[in-house]
Amino acid sequence: MYQTIGFIGTGTMGGVLARAAAQGSPASQLFFANRTPSKAQELAAELHGQAASNEEIAKACTLIFLGVKPQMMAGVLAKLGPVLAGREDRFVLASMAAGLTTQRIRELAGLDCPVIRLMPNTPAAVGMGVIQVCGLGASQEELDAFQALLAPAGLVDPVPEALIDAASAVSGCGPAFCALFLEALADGGVACGLPRTKALAYAAQTMAGTAQLMLQNGTHPGVLKDAVCSPGGSTIQGVRALERTGVRSAAFEAVIAAFEKTKELGKQ
Repeated sequence: MYQTIGFIGTGTMGGVLARAAAQGSPASQLFFANRTPSKAQELAAELHGQAASNEEIAKACTLIFLGVKPQMMAGVLAKLGPVLAGREDRFVLASMAAGLTTQRIRELAGLDCPVIRLMPNTPAAVGMGVIQVCGLGASQEELDAFQALLAPAGLVDPVPEALIDAASAVSGCGPAFCALFLEALADGGVACGLPRTKALAYAAQTMAGTAQLMLQNGTHPGVLKDAVCSPGGSTIQGVRALERTGVRSAAFEAVIAAFEKTKELGKQ
C-alpha cells in the first residue's frame, strides 16, 4: 500500500523503524532526511533508498514518519504544513513523539490528514520490540498495512490512544529499567567472584529466558518466582532481600514517573 515511505529524522529509533520497513515492504521506495545530512545519506546507502530534504519527503511520500522530538515538532510541522496542504493525493503522517496525540499532530500541521501514532522501543532493533499503534482518520486498511510494515521489529499492537502513554511507560521506558536491573544482577555476581563478562552474559540470558518462559507458556511471573523458591533455600532469601530494599515498589514508581513525564511532554 505504501509505495513511497519517508523518514524525517534518522536517529536511533528512526533507523530501527526504517530497517524494519525495508524488510516489511521490500518493494517500497524509501527516502531519508535528517538535520545532519550525512546520517540520512548513510542510512539511504545501507537500505538502498534516497537522501532527501524534509520538503521533498512531504511532497512525495504516501507514508511520512516524523522522528522528531516533542519539543521540536511544532517547528517542523509549521514548515511542512503548507507543503502538505498543497497535495491532492492521500498521505499518512506517522508520529513517534512522546505525549503528542494524533489530534495535536493534526493541529500542528494545520490539516485533517490521517495520522498514526506509534510508540516503539529499542529492542525493535533486534526484532524483539514492542510497538503500540493507534490512528486518527486512517482507514483499517492503512492501519493493517502499517502494522505489517513494522512487523519485522517485533510485536506491533493496536491500542486505544487513551492507553498509549501508559503503554509507553512500560515498554518504551522499560528497556532502561530492565538494563538497570540486569547491570545490578551482574554487579552482584562480580561481588561474589564472577568475571564481569560472565556475570553480564549470565544475567542477560537469565532475564531473556525468564521472559520467554512467561511469553511461551503464559505463566504468571509470581508462579515463575515461586517455582525457583525452595523452602528454606537460597532464592527465597534473595527475594526477601529484594522486598526489604523496595525493588518492587521502585519499579512501580519508575513506571508512574515515566507516565507522568510523558503526559507533561504532551502539554508543550
